[in-house]
Amino acid sequence: MESLLPYFSAFIVGLLGGVHCIGMCGGIVGALTFGLPETDRRSLATQLPFQLSYNLGRLLSYVTAGAIMGGLGLLLAELMPIQAAQQALLLLAGLFMVLLGLYLAGWWMVLNRVERVGGLLWRRIEPIGRKLMPVQSPAQALAIGMLWGWLPCGLVYTMLINAVSSGGALQGAALMFAFALGTLPNLLAIGLMAGAAARLARSQTARKVAGVTVMLFGVYTLWSATRLMS
Repeated sequence: MESLLPYFSAFIVGLLGGVHCIGMCGGIVGALTFGLPETDRRSLATQLPFQLSYNLGRLLSYVTAGAIMGGLGLLLAELMPIQAAQQALLLLAGLFMVLLGLYLAGWWMVLNRVERVGGLLWRRIEPIGRKLMPVQSPAQALAIGMLWGWLPCGLVYTMLINAVSSGGALQGAALMFAFALGTLPNLLAIGLMAGAAARLARSQTARKVAGVTVMLFGVYTLWSATRLMS
């Protein structure tokens, strides 16, 4: 059961991180939704294939990035004594989880600096997305979603740090898949019910509860790292 805990934690972080997703990605999702042909914006049923395609593309990007980071972590473990590598990676993952909790709660926005670094990559990718607008088909929405997955985001970057400590490329991909599934309900809600989702994003209570919960996951990860010392 404990071996499944990282994936369950990733799913919960994705779910609780919805208050950040709404603020970070709400404008993007809104623009994608209003960029649909008018006939496809008239009902939830006609919007749904496009919304699912956007999010499937985003999920594929997360899984790809998770596999890359998991593979890098495995390479690092081969270059260091296994116990020392596991401990270092868990400490790093736990630290970033605590920082993420502070970020979600709005208490310390240090991860904004990490997002600015990711913005260097995004500046190269974003013009490609503009060429795919406006969206005319679910296949086009899938392509935009795959680009969207590389948007600079402290939440995603924190989970990628966790993927480094996952044990390998397959485990890293699975961790990011679980995380992406957690984000899915919130981002679908943004696309289909933007007004209600925006109200949740403005709730300070929701942000603080999400932040504290994620910090607890970080503290548990740090504690797991200290157990390797004994």
